[in-house]
Order: sequence, then structure tokens, then C-alpha cells
Amino acid sequence: MSNLYKDIKAEWSKRAPNLLRCGQLLGIFKMEILGGFLMPHEVSKSNPQQKDQLVRSRDVLEIAVEHSITVKDYAAFERYMAQLKMYYYDYDKFLEPSQEMHKMIGLSLLYMLATNRIADFHIALERLPSALLLQDRFIMPVLALENYFMEGRYNKILEAKKSMPSEIYGNFMDMLVHTAREEIASCIEKSYLKMTPKQAAQRLGLRAGGKELLELVERRHWTLDAQGNYDYAALNIKPKDEVPANDIATHNLSYATELEKIV
Repeated sequence: MSNLYKDIKAEWSKRAPNLLRCGQLLGIFKMEILGGFLMPHEVSKSNPQQKDQLVRSRDVLEIAVEHSITVKDYAAFERYMAQLKMYYYDYDKFLEPSQEMHKMIGLSLLYMLATNRIADFHIALERLPSALLLQDRFIMPVLALENYFMEGRYNKILEAKKSMPSEIYGNFMDMLVHTAREEIASCIEKSYLKMTPKQAAQRLGLRAGGKELLELVERRHWTLDAQGNYDYAALNIKPKDEVPANDIATHNLSYATELEKIV
């Protein structure tokens, strides 16, 4: 573990780490975890070697979390974050708090928010002390984002990307901005019959005629009318549901017949 730990730390601490090399080293680390070498079932406070092993494993998992975000492997992010929480919450009686803990928790909360898992977000908040929610620089901005999202103040989310406490938050902010824009687009469709492309771009925080706007238009099937405006009327037409009257009548008659037999 000692050499593997040093190799991972050395590579990740470089100004421009080799992401492929980091991934290979983390793969070896993962195999050691699966082999049970780095996660003892019983922990003793009087065993400094075991404590050191746990601290190093926790450090590597924190690197693994950031690596998975950087390469946009969000399934790996979820796995590493689940393992890391065990070190934060199950081994907290044996280990000193990690300096990266609050940043990792903030990333986890932001990921839940960006993927619209609001219930999981609030469950995660329940296990955090109130002082942390009100004072920590990594968690407070995420709570503000959640308030903006719930209140429908999507423009604030678009503006908040520049004020995040760490650069690693950027990828999840891109996901959250995408989610917010989809919500804005949905509101536009339900609130307006028509809108000019310039107005739509302004509300979405995009450049008129830009690639992102054109991709959103294609994804949501927005069409232009003869005047060059986006026409939302057709998007709000609900198909008429056919009521199976004959089937309902047949079932009701059968039910009435059965009741008569019982009486």
C-alpha cells in the first residue's frame, strides 16, 4: 500500500496529472480494496499501523472522487463517494477529520442537486450538523443553489457558476446549469404561445443563434412560424384520451349481476 499511495499522490499532485496513469493506479487500489487489504473489519485505537492504513485509504479515495469527476465517470464517482462516506461516518471515532471532508460532502450534495435527486439531497442534509450547514464555505453555496432551484430562480443558478468554492465543482455546475435551462425552457413552453429567438436566448442565458441554443431547440422540438418566432402552441396540445365506455359498462353490469347473486 505504501508505494501505491506514494505513486497516486505524486501523480495527482502534478500541475497536469496524467489522467490515464491515475486511472490505472486507482484500478490497482480498487482491487486491493476488493481483496479486503485496506478495509479492516475491526479497528483498534491502539494500533497506529492500522490507523495509518485507514488514513491513506481515505486520502486515495478522495483523489479517486476528484479523478472520476475530471474524467466525467459519474458512476465511479458514486461508488467512490459511497466508500468514502464509510471513512467519514463509520471510522470517525478512530480517525481525525479529513481536511477534504467538507469539500467531498459539498460535491456529493451538488451532484444530487445537479441530477435532480432532491429527496436524496435532503436525506443527506439530515445527517449534517446545523453549524456546518450555516458556516462551511463548501456546503453553504450548494444550499443556496438548492433554494434557487426550489424557488424557480434559475437565473441565479446561471450566475452562481463563477462563485463556486473550488474549481472541481465546475463539472457538476455545468450539469446543474443544464438542468436549470431545461426547467426554464419548460416554463417558457407553458407560459408563452410564441417568442422570438432573441428573447428565448436571453431567458436561457445563451447566445442567440449559438450552438447550445440550437441544440436545445432541436432537443425540445421547437419550431419557427412564418414570422420567425418559436411557436409553442402545438407543444401544449394534449391528445384526447379515449374512454372505453363499452368495457366500463360491461364490467359494471357484470359486477351488478354478481351482487344480485350474493343477495
